[in-house]
Amino acid sequence: VQLQASGGGVVQAGGSLRLSCAASGRTISGYAMGWFRQAPGKEREFVAAVAWSGTSRYYADSVRGRFTISRDNAKNTVYLQMNSLKPEDTAVYYCAADSGTFRLPVPTLSSTFVSWGQGTQVTVSS
Repeated sequence: VQLQASGGGVVQAGGSLRLSCAASGRTISGYAMGWFRQAPGKEREFVAAVAWSGTSRYYADSVRGRFTISRDNAKNTVYLQMNSLKPEDTAVYYCAADSGTFRLPVPTLSSTFVSWGQGTQVTVSS
């Protein structure tokens, strides 16, 4: 599967952005999907993931309550709604697909995911 992330940009602290991840090549149905981010000089970190069913979600502590991950299997797309953005949310955001199908609980390790997209830059100014 090929993943194309979009929706990044520059926003002031407290603002919102909605990232999209469009998949092509095969369906994402049956696969958990995740969002990760990497800030300059830091390692890539987990942000959020949604189970293949869409009914189970998991978030990093740093974004819980502010970010919401969702999926639309009919559109083969995953979303990340980001509210109350903070300067520390500045990073390149990547989406990725689980390497296996129908996995529960929701995976959070980057090693579990494959098919990384090219990333979209999010910059939050103070």
